[in-house]
Amino acid sequence: MTKTQGGVRGWFAARKGVWSRLRFTSLRLRLVVVFGLVALTAAVSASGIAYWLNREAVLTRTQDAVLRDFEQEMQNRASLLPEAPTQDELQHTAGQMANSSQRFSVLLVAADTAGTPAYGSSGGLDGFTLADVPASLRKAVNDKQPVNSTNKSQYHLYWQRIVEDDQPYLIAGTRVNGGGPTGYMLKSLDQEAKDLNSLAWSLGIATGLALIGSALLAQAAATTVLKPVQRLGAAARRLGEGKLDTRLRVSGTDELADLSRTFNNAAEALEKRLADMAGRDEASRRFVADMSHELRTPLTAITAVTEVLEEELEAETGSMDPMIEPAVRLVVSETRRLNDLVENLMEVTRFDAGTARLVLDNVDVADQITACIDARAWLDAVDLDAERGLMARLDPRRLDVILANLIGNALKHGGSPVRVSIREADDSVVIKVRDHGPGIAEDVLPHVFDRFYKASASRPRSEGSGLGLSIALENAHIHGGEITAANSPEGGAVFTLRLPQDASKLAEQDENNGQNAGDTKKGDA
Repeated sequence: MTKTQGGVRGWFAARKGVWSRLRFTSLRLRLVVVFGLVALTAAVSASGIAYWLNREAVLTRTQDAVLRDFEQEMQNRASLLPEAPTQDELQHTAGQMANSSQRFSVLLVAADTAGTPAYGSSGGLDGFTLADVPASLRKAVNDKQPVNSTNKSQYHLYWQRIVEDDQPYLIAGTRVNGGGPTGYMLKSLDQEAKDLNSLAWSLGIATGLALIGSALLAQAAATTVLKPVQRLGAAARRLGEGKLDTRLRVSGTDELADLSRTFNNAAEALEKRLADMAGRDEASRRFVADMSHELRTPLTAITAVTEVLEEELEAETGSMDPMIEPAVRLVVSETRRLNDLVENLMEVTRFDAGTARLVLDNVDVADQITACIDARAWLDAVDLDAERGLMARLDPRRLDVILANLIGNALKHGGSPVRVSIREADDSVVIKVRDHGPGIAEDVLPHVFDRFYKASASRPRSEGSGLGLSIALENAHIHGGEITAANSPEGGAVFTLRLPQDASKLAEQDENNGQNAGDTKKGDA
């Protein structure tokens, strides 16, 4: 791998780590989103309230100042006009009123001596006209109110805000009490609108900064909160991998600290429990091994005696008392069975202790099966369907044990003939042993490989130790293979043995795993 390729892979790995932390099911992402939504809601609410309050304050302040100035100009200048003013007089007075401090446009309306309406605008003939005034405002301004104790004036000042060509305006109107012209005022609110837009932009930027700040704060809070959870997850994974000495560092008195203490207590209890179970299991294996070794010495002597007795039974001299002949045959049979049981127990002990090892050799599978059948005088009862030349690297002795147990079990509990077939599939050797008996009961199938399991009456097992199939399965496993049991659709039971053609790869892997385990133990120590 080149340096560039390594850098690209590292970049992708980092990106993958980021996305794994920010996936939508991530607690970190949910915390950031919740913090962001809360901050956004608070910021938008605060900004909206601030904008609304400032908008009302700005508009109200400007509006009050303009209306107050307009009303004062109407009293000071428009009220001085004659009852029937000319257009020039109206124009001159409107110009004077427009030059006030608020700088608004003025329109004065009155009737001349001939009763014809006369207009005077501060902007000239093309300036502020009566057409610019809403009809509702004109009607309200010219509406004469009765004078009474609660209403001192016939005419009042009215105003409203309008928008023309996307520009906001304040328009107002009133009439001089006691007779006189009607005045209208138009004030642009463009400057106030610009000020409010600047305020809105400022509040929007503040909202964005608040959102970013809340996201950073949420990230920091999530890191602070989730770091103990991540450590707990890593510790749980190590515990699941069998590292029972895994413990968490506990600091603080919060809920996460209580969770860490609970984890440590559970890990300690689990380690103690497994240590006790391992001790009892080791003691049990040692007991079985010691018992088997101790039994071999007396069994050797008993076997020698039974061989002599068996020779007497087979002799034609008739020296054996017919009364004790059945007892002698029983002793010979049970001694042979006890000898097989001890050998099987010692084999099981080696598997449990992990000391069983493969002695591999290149074998012709068909020749190996033929040798197994021939050695036990089963040639007449077994039908072999196998071609010579299928080679595999296996342990011949353990393969012989597997085949002897499977074929012997079929002959003993099934029905003749027993058919053994071989085929090659996916770098594996598949051996099927089928009998023509009644098959295996469905409730028995899951337990046929259990140690000391006795089948039901449909498949009696009066002989044997109940360890044969279990030992066959262990021998298959040590090769990296498997044995399965099923019932054939044509009747009878079928045992399928699948073994790799080259078991040396598994043996090397197991050896490396053992070395790595030893190195790990040294490092932990």
